[in-house]
Amino acid sequence: MLPPRAINVIYFEMTIRVANAPCSWGILEFEGMADSLPWSVVLDEMAASGYEGTELGDWGFMPTDPGVLSSELGRRDLSLLGAFVPIALISEQALEAGLQEALKIARLLATVGDQPWIVLADENGVEADRTRYAGRIRAEHRLEQSAMRRFCMRANNVARVVYNETGLKTVFHHHCGGFVETPDEIDALLEYSEPDWLGLCLDTGHIHYGGGDALTALKRYGSRVWHVHFKDCDHQVARQARADQLNYFEAVQNGVFCELGKGEVNFKEMLSDLNVQGYQGWIVVEQDVLPGMGTPFETAQRNRKYLETLGL
Repeated sequence: MLPPRAINVIYFEMTIRVANAPCSWGILEFEGMADSLPWSVVLDEMAASGYEGTELGDWGFMPTDPGVLSSELGRRDLSLLGAFVPIALISEQALEAGLQEALKIARLLATVGDQPWIVLADENGVEADRTRYAGRIRAEHRLEQSAMRRFCMRANNVARVVYNETGLKTVFHHHCGGFVETPDEIDALLEYSEPDWLGLCLDTGHIHYGGGDALTALKRYGSRVWHVHFKDCDHQVARQARADQLNYFEAVQNGVFCELGKGEVNFKEMLSDLNVQGYQGWIVVEQDVLPGMGTPFETAQRNRKYLETLGL
């Protein structure tokens, strides 16, 4: 490992840039749970808070005409760096429709984006037991090995087709409330997938609420971490949510994903380890906001100021 002085010198020369995502303004993929803020307000507030990029949000939230979208992002000095694409990978019948959705989004990203990722995920918050037991998944809630292998092969197939047709690579977003939540499930995903076109979107909040640790995951998965979401996890809220057997949405509503620096994720060490590993991608701040929760603009500003204290 480099000595501390050398780490500090390189640290301030990193090319890591900081973005945010529409979910921090309550624009969520869950049916009936999206807030009603217009895209123009979200982008204005994102830029005003000091972020340099954004993910796309749900299809249709932002303009889908490439010229219009490029112009609107450009005049705010924002880059488009990815899009969250949930697919019910547990179902063979859902694969083709999901693949076509991923390709539609990938074509837009390829035209407008700044070296963007398809951020593939399970269709989270849909399967009853995985939603009910999020944050406390046990062996009996997991897919059997053969089913898990098929799940991962479908994810791999989506990533392969997207890469072959658009040149974009895919990162898989492990997520509480879906079938890839725990460290063991992330291990299986990476074991059964192809590193040529499918990497990992490491989400620091979801890994903690899912029973893991962000620093351990970063060291373990190393070069497969192509994209990073910075989300914090309130240890006390998480512990109480598990004790009260809250489901995923109830835990989020109670604030399990708190503002950066107020939870258990060690972001200072995360940045140091990302630097040591030579990470040169984006860090996307995410703080899931359900309708009626908090003040997204002020929260985004506080999160950005916190990262400034860490040198970002």
